[in-house]
Amino acid sequence: MKPWFLIWSRLPANGMAIFPFIIIKDVRMKTDPVLVNHERIHFRQQLELLILPFYLLYLLNYLVNLVRFKNHYLAYFNILFEKEAYAHEHDLVYLKKRKFFAWIKYV
Repeated sequence: MKPWFLIWSRLPANGMAIFPFIIIKDVRMKTDPVLVNHERIHFRQQLELLILPFYLLYLLNYLVNLVRFKNHYLAYFNILFEKEAYAHEHDLVYLKKRKFFAWIKYV
């Protein structure tokens, strides 16, 4: 399934994947291959966890990290789903070779 793109200029980040959408701040970002790939990785993570469990694990991982690091940015960048997405966002063929539940190795 391919995500639908939405434009929301008030988005606090450049992009965000919320099934079934990839929300971006500016229409020009739709042509940024790294940003789109990063969000598509999240899209795949959401699908393999049947969507709702992804959000619960994402939030739980963020909260644990926030207690651990006492810093929003460190908490965010240490979310296991973000680690996978940032590690592979420049590999534009990553999703073709990605194994199911690849994010588990970032636990």
